[in-house]
Amino acid sequence: MKTVHAVETFLAAEAGDHTARNLTITLFLVFVAVTLGITIWASRQTKTATDFYAGGRSFSGFQNGMAIGGDYMSAASFLGIAGIIALYGYDGFLYSIGFLVAWLVALLLVAELLRNSGRYTMADVLAFRMRQRPVRTAAAVSTITVSIFYLLAQMVGAGALVALLLGIRPGTTFLGMDADTAKVATIIMVGTLMIIYVTVGGMKGTTYVQIVKAFLLMGGALLMTILVLAKFNFNLSELLGQAAAASGKGSAFLEPGLRYGVEVAGNSTQTFYNKVDLLSLGIALVLGTAGLPHILIRFYTVPTAKAARKSVLWAIGIIGTFYLLTLALGFGAAALVGSQAITAQDKAGNTAAPQLAEALGIDFFGGELGGAALLAIIAAVAFATILAVVAGLTLASSSSLAHDFYANVLKKGEASERQEVRVARISALGIGAVSIALSIYAQNLNVAFLVALAFAVAASGNLPAILYSLFWRRFNTSGAVWAIYGGLLSAVLLVFFSPVVSGAATSMFPDHDWQWFPLSNPGILSIPFGFLCGWIGTVISKEHDEDKYAELEVRALTGSGAH
Repeated sequence: MKTVHAVETFLAAEAGDHTARNLTITLFLVFVAVTLGITIWASRQTKTATDFYAGGRSFSGFQNGMAIGGDYMSAASFLGIAGIIALYGYDGFLYSIGFLVAWLVALLLVAELLRNSGRYTMADVLAFRMRQRPVRTAAAVSTITVSIFYLLAQMVGAGALVALLLGIRPGTTFLGMDADTAKVATIIMVGTLMIIYVTVGGMKGTTYVQIVKAFLLMGGALLMTILVLAKFNFNLSELLGQAAAASGKGSAFLEPGLRYGVEVAGNSTQTFYNKVDLLSLGIALVLGTAGLPHILIRFYTVPTAKAARKSVLWAIGIIGTFYLLTLALGFGAAALVGSQAITAQDKAGNTAAPQLAEALGIDFFGGELGGAALLAIIAAVAFATILAVVAGLTLASSSSLAHDFYANVLKKGEASERQEVRVARISALGIGAVSIALSIYAQNLNVAFLVALAFAVAASGNLPAILYSLFWRRFNTSGAVWAIYGGLLSAVLLVFFSPVVSGAATSMFPDHDWQWFPLSNPGILSIPFGFLCGWIGTVISKEHDEDKYAELEVRALTGSGAH
């Protein structure tokens, strides 16, 4: 009887796996078909460079706020943060707080002034009162670098997600592919789709995809949160207690110091580095948003400065609500799935939220079939999240390459709109290819962690140049170039020689060791260094244009003459 029962259980599990796969593939195909339809429709509305780069500046504050939310609530938010909370408890919530607080910096210092001053890209503001070619070249290099760091996170999340959905675990195969091959195939598929979205739909198509995705993600997260709380009788204390007990770490799971700022007995040096690394991560999270190119270009899609402010306020409300929900998702995954099951599927914890969806479906919607259905729905939402964000990132970097480098550096402002848009589409293809190649080597890293690196790079290179340009009268071409290259190079080099890339079991190259920089996030050194480079570059140059700064100030405050 035991043997018969075991066979029945095995067959039921197999049936459940097949059901999940079929549902998942069906939902993926439906979503891809819908979004491709939106993209093709948008392509028919895209007739000018303004349409391609800025969606014709036709979106309302609410629409742009939803699109910003869709752009910002990436795989790092849904997969990475839920995973890191599920594995490390209290410390994981640091990402939610940091990502949210960062919007206050963007709202108060950047959003309205940037929208008023520029046209299509961040470099429009930086280069306004300076020599065009060196500043636009630096801005294009920085935009592409930050975007690729961010793209890595989305691609890695996609690979982990689809491996879970298709039931591909170590030792199993799907369509003749093992788990690693399937992840690589997924990364290539996501990269191909994002290139299609950008090259065909431009900003209009990308924005509508982001709006649809924001509604889906909020709905999915809210449904899961309600189910998690219902499982624990809407008693948050009971949820936290069960999560701590299931984590195997006891009360330490609900206290700081499990993942960041860890105190190492007998090693005061390592303890010091751990605490500094925590501070570095916090600084990068809070300052990074105001320097992210794919977020900054969203402010150009609205018709007025008032709409730009409204869009940021809507975004803060949407994003803030979502990050509160990540508490329930992360601790719910810890309590109902368990860290061992999560890490068995994905070492970095990137599949915690979908695994939680499967557990909730089994409990609330009729066993294996219900679990497969809810897993498929939430996974499709997560996949939508990834596609929307990678499209926005690719658009930002390809726009900068075409508008800043091709049109204003190579062609010295004499390129036609048709030529610019064609180069932007070709650039999207190249950037997508590079991102696919790099993502294959970054699959061991948590996606929230990867995004924190992108934030550090953005805050080191872009933010000093933007703030100096908007608020420092003396700032000049030399200062802008020094700030961008100094901050960018210091951040990238420190990451390259850190445990993120080599020298640790979770590194991109775990079998090699060339690391000498002890911190995982370079922000505490690279961000001040970027500001210092901008100051040094400015004071050693005699270039100074008081009239141009006065004109920029008027533009920034009123929007007069910018568009």
